[in-house]
Amino acid sequence: MNESHPSAALPSATTAEPGEPGCAGGLTVLDLPDLTGPVDALDGAVDAARTAPSAAVQDRLAGRLSEITSLHEHTERLARTRGLAATLDTVLASGAALLGARRGVLVTRRPGGGPGQPVGFGLDRASLGALETVPTEQSLLARLLRERDRPAQLHSRDLAEDPAIGARLRELAVHFGLGGAYGLPLATAEDGPLAAALWFYDEPAEPTGCQRELARHYCEIAAPLLAKQLEADRISRTTEALRRGLLPDRLPQAAGLRLAARLVPAGLERSAGSDWYDAIPLPDGTIGLTVGSVSGDGPGAGPGSAPGAAAAMGRVRAALRAYAVLEGEDPVSVLGDLELLLKTTEPTRSATAVYAWVEPEERRITLAGAGHCPPVLVGRHGAEFVETSLSAPLGMLTCWEAPGVEFTAERGDTLLLYTEGLARRCGPTLHAGQANLRRAAADAPRDVRIDPDRLCAHLLSVCPAPDTTGTATDDLMLLAARFE
Repeated sequence: MNESHPSAALPSATTAEPGEPGCAGGLTVLDLPDLTGPVDALDGAVDAARTAPSAAVQDRLAGRLSEITSLHEHTERLARTRGLAATLDTVLASGAALLGARRGVLVTRRPGGGPGQPVGFGLDRASLGALETVPTEQSLLARLLRERDRPAQLHSRDLAEDPAIGARLRELAVHFGLGGAYGLPLATAEDGPLAAALWFYDEPAEPTGCQRELARHYCEIAAPLLAKQLEADRISRTTEALRRGLLPDRLPQAAGLRLAARLVPAGLERSAGSDWYDAIPLPDGTIGLTVGSVSGDGPGAGPGSAPGAAAAMGRVRAALRAYAVLEGEDPVSVLGDLELLLKTTEPTRSATAVYAWVEPEERRITLAGAGHCPPVLVGRHGAEFVETSLSAPLGMLTCWEAPGVEFTAERGDTLLLYTEGLARRCGPTLHAGQANLRRAAADAPRDVRIDPDRLCAHLLSVCPAPDTTGTATDDLMLLAARFE
C-alpha cells in the first residue's frame, strides 16, 4: 500500500510521460473550480498545433481536451444532483468512471470521527457489510478520514498480496475478487475531512497519472458541494427529530378501540405549515382524538415560516391536550378555548382542527371541526363523510363557533381523521382528493379494513401524489380508530 501525504502531493500533470498508457501526454494544469482556464489555454495551443507538422502533437492536444471535457461533464452532473444520498452515489460513480474502476465504497465522517455507514458502487449489501468488519486500525477509509497525517491518496496494485494491507482486508480482497485499489479523501480547509472514497479494480492494477489527476481534481470540486449537502442533511434530521418529538411517541390502548396513525412530514425547507395528531386518554376512560394543522405567520404565509409553524404546532397541541382533559366531552368548547388561545398568543397564525370525543365501549362519538377536512367513517357497507358543517379555521374570524356532531358507530367501523395534505395528495383539487380518499377506503379489501394500521398504509399507497416535482409542501397525516 502506497500512501502519499499532502506534503508529498501527487506529481503535477506537466511531469507525466508522453507515452504513459491511458494518458494524453499529461493533463494540463487545472485551476479549480473554474474549468474555463484550461480550455482557454488550449485554444492557443491548438492554434499552434495546426501549423505543426507532427500528428503526435495533434493527438496529445485532442487527448487533453477530451480529458478536460470528461471532468467538466462529471462535475456538471454533480452540481445538478440534489440530496445527500444522490450526491454520494454520483461521487462514487463519477470517480469510478474517471479512474476506470468497476467498484467502490464511500463513507462519511461521523461527528466523533471515524467512518460512518458505507455507500457502495458495484458492491452488494453483503460486500459492504463484510468491509465494515475491517478493524479501524487496518481500515484504509479510516486513514483517509484522519484529522492529522491524512494521506492525499492511497493506492495498492494488488490488495490480496500487499504486505502493508491488514490481514482482514487481504482476506476480503481474495473472497470478493478485489484487485487494485485507489483511495482519496474529500476534505475542505474549513471543515476538514468530510468523507473518504476507495475504488477497486477487478484485477491487480493502478490508475494512470492522468486518471489520478482527474479523480483528485474531481474530489476537490466535490468536497465543498458535499459539505453543503451534509450540513443540509444534518439540519433536516435535527429539525425532523424535533418535529416528531412534538407528536405522541405511542398511541394509548383502550378496550374496544384500536388506534393507528401515519405521518409523512414535508421537509421544513418546503413546508407551508405543520400538522399534528393526538389520542388523549381522559380521566373518565374516554378518548379524545384530534388532528389539525397550523399555518405559517398568517394567511398566505410561505415556506420560510415553516419552522415557526412547527414550534407553534407543539404549543397548540399541548394546549389542546389540557383543554381536552378539562372539558373533553364537549368538542365545541375545546375548539372554542383553542381559538381564544390562538388569538391571544399566536395572533399572526391560523389553524384548522377536528376534535372527537370517543366513548369506546358504547361507540359514541361527538366531534366538531374548524375549517378542517370532514372525517370518514368506514363500515362494512362502504365509507361516508361525517359532515362537520361549514366552519372557519381558528384565528380567522372575530368569533369562531360551530355546532357539534353526535353519532354512534357500529362494531367494526373505523373513523378516519386526516389533514388537508393527504386529501390534496389524493386528487388534483381538495374536493376531488377527499372523494378519492373516501372511495379508496370503501374499496379497501376486507382484511385491510379490519386492521387500522394496514388501512392507513393502504390509503397512503393508493393515493399517488399529483405533484410530479417531488416538492410536496404539505404533511401527510392520518389517524384511524376502529371499534371492536
